[in-house]
Amino acid sequence: MINDKEKRVIELRKIINEHNHRYYVLSSPAISDYDYDMLMNELIELEKQNPELYDENSPSQRVGNDINLEFNQIEHKYPMLSLGNTYNEGEIRDFDTRVRKLAGNNFKYICELKYDGASISLTYENKKLKYAVTRGDGTKGDDVTQNVKTIRSIPLDLSATDCPNNFEIRGEIFIPHAGFEQMNKEREEAGEPLYANPRNTASGSLKLQNSAVVATRPLDCYLYYILGEGLPSDSHYENLQEAKKWGFKIPEEPQCCNNIDEVWNFISEWDNKRHELPFDIDGIVIKVDSLNLQHELGFTAKSPRWAISYKFKTERVATILESVSFQVGRTGAVTPVANLKPVKLAGTTVKRASLHNADIIASLDLHLGDTVFIEKGGEIIPKVVAVDKDNRLNNAHTVIFIEQCPECGAKLVKNEGEAAHYCPNEQSCAPQIKGKITHFISRKAMNIDSLGEETIELLYNEGLIKNIADLYDLKAEQLLPLDRMAEKSVNNILTSISDSKNIPFEKVLFGLGIRYVGATVAKNLARSLKSIDSLMNASIEELTNIDDIGDRIAQSVVQFFESEKNIAIIKRLKEVGLQFELQEQEKHSNKLEGLSIIASGKLTNFSRDEIKMVIEMNGGKAVSSISAKTNFLLAGENIGPNKLAKAEKLGIPIISEEEFLKMIN
Repeated sequence: MINDKEKRVIELRKIINEHNHRYYVLSSPAISDYDYDMLMNELIELEKQNPELYDENSPSQRVGNDINLEFNQIEHKYPMLSLGNTYNEGEIRDFDTRVRKLAGNNFKYICELKYDGASISLTYENKKLKYAVTRGDGTKGDDVTQNVKTIRSIPLDLSATDCPNNFEIRGEIFIPHAGFEQMNKEREEAGEPLYANPRNTASGSLKLQNSAVVATRPLDCYLYYILGEGLPSDSHYENLQEAKKWGFKIPEEPQCCNNIDEVWNFISEWDNKRHELPFDIDGIVIKVDSLNLQHELGFTAKSPRWAISYKFKTERVATILESVSFQVGRTGAVTPVANLKPVKLAGTTVKRASLHNADIIASLDLHLGDTVFIEKGGEIIPKVVAVDKDNRLNNAHTVIFIEQCPECGAKLVKNEGEAAHYCPNEQSCAPQIKGKITHFISRKAMNIDSLGEETIELLYNEGLIKNIADLYDLKAEQLLPLDRMAEKSVNNILTSISDSKNIPFEKVLFGLGIRYVGATVAKNLARSLKSIDSLMNASIEELTNIDDIGDRIAQSVVQFFESEKNIAIIKRLKEVGLQFELQEQEKHSNKLEGLSIIASGKLTNFSRDEIKMVIEMNGGKAVSSISAKTNFLLAGENIGPNKLAKAEKLGIPIISEEEFLKMIN
C-alpha cells in the first residue's frame, strides 16, 4: 500500500519532470525559478528522510538537461555542474560554515553577478576556438560552435602571447534589454508572437539550425571561469583579469571578499542595483578564489562544494482574478488577459496581466475569483505565475479559452506547432482591419505621420475607411465635419497621404502587413524579386531560395497573394501611384560587397538612416558597433573618442565622408 509520503514523492517527480521538459526542451517555463527550487527542495528532503524511496532516475539525481539530439554531443573534459541555490542570509552563512570546516580560515571569496542566460563552455586549442558546448546533462552537451561563432564578443583567434595554447573558458550567453525589446518590436510588426523573456530567447537562439539566423540575434557573452593546465595564477580572480588582456569579455563587477559579511554586503548592494543593469541577473555567485582549494573541496554528485548561488526573489504579489478578456491583434492572434483587482508591484499599479495562451490557462487551472500571484516577467511585463487553490471559492467557474472570436464571432483556429489561437476572418474582423491600417501608416512602413491610432479608429467608426487603399480616397469634405478636425490638420493628413506615394517598394511591402514579413524580410524580398508582380507569381521554392526566407514565411507570402481581396487592394494602390517596383536609385551596386562599415558622428550629406541605406544599397553591411570584423569606420564631426581609440587599437581604417563618397562614386 502506497503511503502519503511515497505518493507525494511520485507526484513531485512527475511535476518536476514536466517543468524540466518545458524549461530545457521547449524553452517555455510555466513557473518561476523560486517555485521550481521549492518543489525540488521538498523532493530532496523527502528522499533524504525516506531512503527506501531512492530512485537513480529521480530528477533530484541530475542537473538540468538541455541536450537536443539534432546537435552532435561533446563530452565535457571537466564536469559542468549546476550550483546549489540559496535564498536567504542564513543559508549563505551555512555555506560559509561548511567551507571553513573543511578549508580553515585562510582564503578569500569572489562574488560575481549571476547572469540570466544560457551557460556555455568554450574550448580553445592552439589559441583558436575549437568547440562551444552547452551545459547539457553536466557530462556532455550540444556542440553549438557554428552558432556561437556569430557572437561578436567571443574571440575566434587569440593573438596574446602569454595565454595558454589550450584551455577552457566558461560563461553565459545572454540578450541585453535593448536588443530583446527591439526583437519583440520587430516580431510585433511582423505579426509574430512575442518572445517571453531574454533568457529563453538566448537559450533557444543557440539551438537554431541556421547560424545565419543566429547571427541576426543580439546575443552577447560574459566569461567567468577558466579551466586547464598552466593557468597564470592560483587565484580565480587574477586569471579572469589576465583573460581580459587576452581579448575575452570579462565582467567588471566581480569583487574579492575576505569574509562572509563582505559577501552579504555585496549581495545586498546588487539586490538594490540590479534594476539599473542593461541585462538581467537573477542572483549572485559566491566562489572560493583559490583553485587549489577548489580542487581540495571537490564536488557533490550535482554541484561544487566551493561555490554556491544566491537567488534574488522576484517580487511577487497576490491579488484577485476578477475576469479574463480576450484581445485580437492585427494578425488575428487572440491573447487572453487577466483583469485583476489593482495591486502594487515593483513600484507600479497592476490591473492587468498576460495569460499568453490557452496552454498557460490550462496549466494554471484558473478559476474566476481565484487568488493569483503576479510577477513581472523579465522585470517588465506582469504575468500570472501561480494560483492559491486552497483559497478557491466554492462553485468558482473554470476559465475556459474561447472558441469564437470575441469581435466578429468567427471560429478560432490553432495552427499545428503554434501555441496561439487565431481569428481567420482577417477581411471583416474590426481589430484586425484597424490594426492593419495602423501598421500601414507606421514610421517603418508608409510613415504617414499626420495620422495616428485614434484617428484611424475615428475614420473606421465613421465608415470612411475599411482597408488601407481607402486612405487614398479620402477627401477634405469628408474629414472637416469630424471631431477635432480643423482645416490645417486635414491638410496635413491629406499631404502626408499623398507624400507616401514616394515611399520605396520595400517599405510598401512591409506596410502590407503580410504575416511573418518584418522590415528586414520585406527588404530581402524587394531586392531579390524587384517588383510586386514577381513576388505575387513566386513559388514557395523560389521564395525559400532567398536569404533568410524559410518555409513558414514563404507559405505566408503565397497565401497572402491567393486572396482575391488582397489582390484587389494592391490593384487600387497601384492605380493611385504607390511604388511597387524597386526603383533604379534603390538598386544596389556591389562596390561595398562584403564590407562591414560603421558610421559615427555628424555627417554632412546623410542622416543616420540615409547612410545606413546607402551602405546597404551598395552591397555593404551597416553595423552599429566596432569589432575586429569591421572593415571601415566612417567618421563624421564630433565622433566619440572611444570609438576612434577602439578603431585604432583594432587597426580598422578610418575614412572621411569624402573618401566614402569616392568609394561609391
